[in-house]
Amino acid sequence: MPALKIVHFSDVLCVWAYVGQVSLFKLVEKFGDRIEVEEHFCSVFPDTDAKINKAWQDRGGFSGYANHVNMIAKGFDGAIIHDDVWSRVRPKSSASPHLFIKAIELLEHEATGGTFFSRPSIRAARELRTAFFAEGQDISDWMVQRAIGKKIGVDFEEVLKKIETGEAIAKLASDYELGQSLRVQGSPTYILNEGRQILYGNISYSILDANISELLAENGHEIGSNC
Repeated sequence: MPALKIVHFSDVLCVWAYVGQVSLFKLVEKFGDRIEVEEHFCSVFPDTDAKINKAWQDRGGFSGYANHVNMIAKGFDGAIIHDDVWSRVRPKSSASPHLFIKAIELLEHEATGGTFFSRPSIRAARELRTAFFAEGQDISDWMVQRAIGKKIGVDFEEVLKKIETGEAIAKLASDYELGQSLRVQGSPTYILNEGRQILYGNISYSILDANISELLAENGHEIGSNC
């Protein structure tokens, strides 16, 4: 039986994706090779100055949003939020770290083998989220990305080559376009059952587990309506 495909979209600056990555990792640990996670990125924070100042102009701007993020994280065990997140450290755009990850994916595809957790792109996304939310670093800064590349064993000069040739931006643009075509409305988003089920936002692990277990129990049979 082929693995159940799960298409996952997120934005690395989204706090819901940060706290939600625990559920994603638990799914992979539980279901193993019975599922195949296809990672993509959506553009929730293309311009943080415009987005946050506009949406939160009557609620304290960046400081108000920082308090909001802290309140969300308090509801999740182990979710660490640095005091400087959004109040002082304000990455300009998620596009920069997304581009970094896409360049790593291109290098990754040139290699062979590896499990989900050993993939450099998965490790990079996790380290970027930790660097921003838990450590208060500006992950849109190339120097921060360079340090993360070194930490996970990726040559940043090779990453830059993929950016310089336009390959990485093309791959990122494809992610954003795919997200629009699949009507991705938030981060994180899980797309299951060939697009018939879309779950996004603050989705608990139990709900994700139940949906995936049910689909696997169907043993690959068509369950959609013919109407």
